[in-house]
Amino acid sequence: MLLTEQTTVPLSALPVQGLKDHLRLGTGFSDGGMQDGLIESYLRAAIATVEGRIGKALIARRFLLQLQDWRDGSEQALPVAPVTGIVSLTLFTVTNVASVVAVDRYRLVPDTHRPKLAASGYLLPMVPTDGRIEVVFDAGFGVTWALVPPDLQQAVYLLASHYYEHRNEFAEVPPGLPYPVQALIERWRIVRVLGGSSA
Repeated sequence: MLLTEQTTVPLSALPVQGLKDHLRLGTGFSDGGMQDGLIESYLRAAIATVEGRIGKALIARRFLLQLQDWRDGSEQALPVAPVTGIVSLTLFTVTNVASVVAVDRYRLVPDTHRPKLAASGYLLPMVPTDGRIEVVFDAGFGVTWALVPPDLQQAVYLLASHYYEHRNEFAEVPPGLPYPVQALIERWRIVRVLGGSSA
């Protein structure tokens, strides 16, 4: 399985001013935006870290999932949530000949933690021998920061602030996420059961 982002989070969707306010950088003096680049980098790092821990895309973007075969003949779990739509499903032969699967042959099964691509009938299309599958889908809570759940917003602010405040203290910062961040993201984490066979 190979998952890649086809689009990135635009700068306009990042809460740069929100983090500056959280850090109290917006009062008492004007920096003329000199720290915006630094703030952006810590926001992106914090968002990526939170997303990696919970398996969710905070801000909407497009993903490409490449598979060698279906994990289950009737459905395939998608590795990121929440999925808002399947854009395309394409099968490739070993010689890279593409075959786009008709949209009436599959459907999205929405789920907060484990969305799935499922067959409309009994089985998903058969994968060519030594071929591959490419699933393009959109995932994320929304296109703007305001649509991200408040507890996840706060987790990102706290973690980005942690990165900012300890940017020159690598040896003194304990490993792992700060406890308040862990507490905020806990309910969004995926709990694996049955050795992950259902995901």
